[in-house]
Parts: sequence; C-alpha cells; structure tokens
Amino acid sequence: MVPADQGGGVMRADLLSDPVAGLDEALAAVDAFDQALVAGLLRPQPAQAAGLTELAHAVAGTPLAARVSEAAAKAAAGAAGEDHFVALAAARTALLGSVHDALMTRVTEATGRPRGEETVPATGGRQAANLLAAARAWLCDLARAGWQGIDHEVVSGAAQVVSAMLPDPSLRRPATLLDGFAAELAASCPGSALERIPARRWGDLWSRGMLLTLPGAAEAPAPGTATGRLLPLGVDLQEHATAAQAQVHAVFEPADGSAPGLVRATVSVPKPDTVVGAGLWQLLRPHMSLLAAAGEGRSMELSDMPVTAEGDLIWSDEHARPSEPADAFTTARVALPTATDPATAPLDRHPTRIAVPVFLEGYAVQMEDETMTFTVAGHPLAVDTDRVPTAGPLTPEAVATSNACIGLLRWDAGTYRVQPLAVETTVRKKPVALHAGAWAGGTTDKVGVKAEKAATDAVAVLRERAGRLLRN
Repeated sequence: MVPADQGGGVMRADLLSDPVAGLDEALAAVDAFDQALVAGLLRPQPAQAAGLTELAHAVAGTPLAARVSEAAAKAAAGAAGEDHFVALAAARTALLGSVHDALMTRVTEATGRPRGEETVPATGGRQAANLLAAARAWLCDLARAGWQGIDHEVVSGAAQVVSAMLPDPSLRRPATLLDGFAAELAASCPGSALERIPARRWGDLWSRGMLLTLPGAAEAPAPGTATGRLLPLGVDLQEHATAAQAQVHAVFEPADGSAPGLVRATVSVPKPDTVVGAGLWQLLRPHMSLLAAAGEGRSMELSDMPVTAEGDLIWSDEHARPSEPADAFTTARVALPTATDPATAPLDRHPTRIAVPVFLEGYAVQMEDETMTFTVAGHPLAVDTDRVPTAGPLTPEAVATSNACIGLLRWDAGTYRVQPLAVETTVRKKPVALHAGAWAGGTTDKVGVKAEKAATDAVAVLRERAGRLLRN
C-alpha cells in the first residue's frame, strides 16, 4: 500500500528499508570464497576448503551446480586447473549478480519507473585465443599464490600479456582491467606484509578478469543511435590521484516521440596529482561539451549520437549542439518519473554498479555521529555526503539545509544511500539550487576561479617541463 504522504517526493523510501530475502546468505558465500583466496589455493587449509564448499552450496540447484561442486572439490584438494577456477569465478559472479538483481528490483518498486530490456550480444569476430589463455593462466597463478603470497615476480607475469593485448581493440577492455589490477597488486607487494587485504575488491577484479578473458565474453551489442533532446540531471565527479572522471546523468527524449529514458555520458582523463578540486574541470571540459551545458543548465539536441544498450552515450561533440535552458529540478519533477531505467549488461550486474537517479522532496534532515539521514515519509535514507566533490558549490552543509534533492541511489555497506548531485535550499531567505557540476562549464565564484588559476599554472609548468624533456 502506498503511504498517504510521500513527503512530496517521487520515491517510496519505505520499500528500501525492508530486508531482501537471501541477500545476506549470498554475500556470506562470496565472503567465504574471498577468504579462501587470501591464503591461496596451492595448499588449501580446512578453513579454505569450507569456504569453497559454501560457495558451491550457494549455487546448488542452478545450472552451475555440478561444475562448481567439482571445481570446489578440486580446489580444496589443491588440484584445481583453469576450468575449475573459471567455474568458481562464474559462481561468485552469479551470486553478486543475483544480489544486484534483487536490489534493483526493490529500487524499481520504490521509484515506480519501468526498466529496459536486456539485449544479448551477437557473436563477433575471432579474438586472439592465445593471449586470452595467457591472461587466464596469470590469474590462475594469482589464485594459487593468494593475496598473502603475491610478490613482484608473480605480479610481473601480467606485463607481457597486457602489452600484447592493448593494441587489439577487441581485447582492450580485459587488458585495461588486468593492467590496473596488476598495478594495484604491485603497489601492495609483498602480500605477506599487508596489514589489511581488500579481499572483496581483489576478488571482484580476479573473477571479472577470469570471465572477461573467456572468448566472446567482452563482446557487447552493437550500439544504436540517439536523436532527440537531452535534459541533464546532474554530474557525478570522481577523482583519483592520477585520473578524473565526470559522468553526466540525464533524461533523453527521443525525437520520434517514443518513451524517454535515462542515459549517461562519461569522460575520463589522466591528471597530475597537483590538479585537484575545481581545477579538474579544466582537464575534463575540452573533451565533452555536455559538461558546459550541464553547468549552465541547458539541454542539448542530439543527432545520431551512438548509444549502448545500457544507456551509455558514446559521446562525440559532432553529434550534439547546445539548446534551450533546462532546469534540472523541473526535469526531475516532470520527466524523470516516466523515464525508463536502462538495462544492465550481464557482467556488470554487481551491487557496486548501482547508481540510479532519484528525486526527493519534503524530507527532514537528521545528523547523528556525523552521519546524515533524510527522513522521507517517516522512513530513514542514509545520505552519502563523502561523495560530494569539492569542485563545485554543493557542500554537505547545503545538503543539511535542503528541502529537495536530485541524487544517485546506491547500495553500500549493507544499506541504500543517496549521493546528492544537486539540492534546493534557502540562502538569505531566497530559494537557491546548488549543483555539484555547476562549475563544469566555468565559474565566477571566487573559490572556483582561484582553483582554476592554480590548475592552469600547474598544467602550464608540466607542459613546459614535458616539452623540455622531449627537446632533450
């Protein structure tokens, strides 16, 4: 039954607090297998064998049951081969996929929006089977060594394989994953000295690598095209020491009058560690005109823009032009409730990939032990203010005084959380909208201008030094 008062919002927060049947058991089986990987599967101990058995029991009654049961037994005896490791990786991925699906079913019920249908990719051209086999062999070596047993000799085994894979566009996706995984492991060597091991993260990367290196696994449906109006909702900015990424979430209204849908457009760039905060926009802005449109509150007209089956726009400025002003909160109130959520590719079905645009209004804000909560129609919803970037005018303090919020609904640490992208609040008795991506197209704000100038100076120095090195 729908509560009589939804607090003016468009989401049923009450549905997000109900327990999801089987979720804890599925995650416990994944954790048990991840712990088995910590010490390695070359000479498994009884506790590791128990973890492998728990994984096998979790997929009993599924098409994977027989293969995973055999694989678990072989691995527990220290006799697992490549096919057995693939089966274990598939079981782990399937369990997390089931968790993702259960959580997304609850999100769909809460938002009341339709979901797109999954598209099955057609088999494409032949991939270099020898390189894929070499990559899987390296991943098998990792599983045998375990995270506590990694050293530079084991980790360096990926270098030659990755170098051979990267020039092939059909192998670039698994090659990039393996390259990043190997770099992360190399920075953590020796594993025996680690005080804390990110077992879930490395388990994710290992199992994803095992499956992506299977022939045909990395293939995707051919992208379609999008022609119509794009209405930005907000910008999710993520920063790393050596890279930055901005992802614009938007509602797309097709020119043919068909149902609107949610789409994303992403741009990633390498960055020097001296460029931080608002200076990031200088690096990102030249690569995607959509950032300026989102910052200025404008819609864009798309013409034959490539788009994947999962709603990711393969952005090209040649297929877009700025259009009329479009207020993000008007879009959230009017267009978002009827927009179709994109489908999720099979290998992307993972709880951490959940990032669903939502709109909330009329909630009460509570703070307890530095944790912020929105109470929507009497039901609490955690707020992830740690994800609010410093590269814009949106701040946790503004979120705390807000009365409406556009955000991304995520699932983290066993609960749903909303990451604010924009809020409506009151400043000096006047209503104000503050966006995380407001400075994406440039700003006159003193803090933003200062950060951009510092970034300009840092980039100029680096370019001059790079030019000097090249000349020498």
